Amino acid sequence: MKISQITFAIIASTMMLACNQNQEKMKTNTSELTEIFPKGEKGTNDLFTGNAYPTALVDADSVYNTLVGNVYFEPGARSNWHSHPAGQILIITDGIGYHQIEGKEIEIIKKGSVVKCPPNVRHWHGASADVGLQQLYIIPKTDKGIVEWNEAVTDEQYSIKKSNEK
Repeated sequence: MKISQITFAIIASTMMLACNQNQEKMKTNTSELTEIFPKGEKGTNDLFTGNAYPTALVDADSVYNTLVGNVYFEPGARSNWHSHPAGQILIITDGIGYHQIEGKEIEIIKKGSVVKCPPNVRHWHGASADVGLQQLYIIPKTDKGIVEWNEAVTDEQYSIKKSNEK
């Protein structure tokens, strides 16, 4: 009887240790994101730097007058500068990245961040250099228009954040 209890205790301890090690690996391996929505097709190079995968989830229509989608950014990927006639809301569902409104400092955004991009204000957003980013975007009042795309965020503009983090 005592041998089976000892055997059970050893097996249980080994299993708990293995589970804890797997959880630690999951916590430290932040380069892989949990995809909530389909990744979609790679965005075009004239709108994104690096590998970004936008996917529409709710198409704009006259009933909801709102566009909702998801973008998965691989590390280092980012949008061009752009603006939205009625603004934009970002909800970060995984990863770490950056957001910048023109003329302001770059902000770090991460899982759980909610960002409001004001109407007709140029901004960009994307992944950090080392960790990807997954975001939901909400564009309200699509009858006013959806997006005005501008030039790419330069490597120099993007790298300002990396040098400020050190």
